[in-house]
Amino acid sequence: MAILEIKSVSKFFGGLAANSNVSFAVEEGMIMGLIGPNGAGKTTLFNCITGYYPPSKGEVIFDGRRMNGLQPDKVCKLGMVRTWQKVRPLAKLSVVDNVMVGALARTSSLRTAREVAMEQLKVVRMEHRADFLAGGLPIGERKKLEVARALATQPKLLLLDEVMGGLNPAESEEIIQLILDIKQHGLTQMVIEHDMKAIMRISDRIVVLTSGEKLTEGTPQEVVSNQDVIDAYLGESHA
Repeated sequence: MAILEIKSVSKFFGGLAANSNVSFAVEEGMIMGLIGPNGAGKTTLFNCITGYYPPSKGEVIFDGRRMNGLQPDKVCKLGMVRTWQKVRPLAKLSVVDNVMVGALARTSSLRTAREVAMEQLKVVRMEHRADFLAGGLPIGERKKLEVARALATQPKLLLLDEVMGGLNPAESEEIIQLILDIKQHGLTQMVIEHDMKAIMRISDRIVVLTSGEKLTEGTPQEVVSNQDVIDAYLGESHA
């Protein structure tokens, strides 16, 4: 069953089409990869899906409900949450307080929020950093903190925007394992990522965008062997 349906979504900024007539569905429990060259419209599409931009045309259907026009806080409370390319933790708050901010989307109890936050810090293997100031974390742990805060909202669908960007191979491997662990718990995910080896490992299906339009969709092997994708994005080194 599809938890998310993108139906002919377009987003215009003046005369520029950042997204044009994009359609696909994300099935419950899967990981959907979203790839494409810089400027392909990947983050714009995430913004349309999660309420930061209203689509100019088309529909976003989440869990059977039309989401067009809903604000991000409402989208979050309905069970869809995203992370950002540039992580900005609340630097002067502790790690656990940062994650509590996410948990408070679901509860007004600080005690409950702290319990939820500690649970999610265990998921991302950062419970030992709970009382550490978030501003002092290295980039790899900031990325994991961002995921923990998103998970604390108790989502049905988690959208990750270049969560491996700027990480070294060891840090990226930790994130890959985290994404796969989250999948094992049944949470549906959609992932923007430029690291093709990583996206091939984690994705059940991949959507390719180029110039704001959907180029193709398929299994990782279908996508990586598609000549149009090689020409538009991967280049000969991935052929």
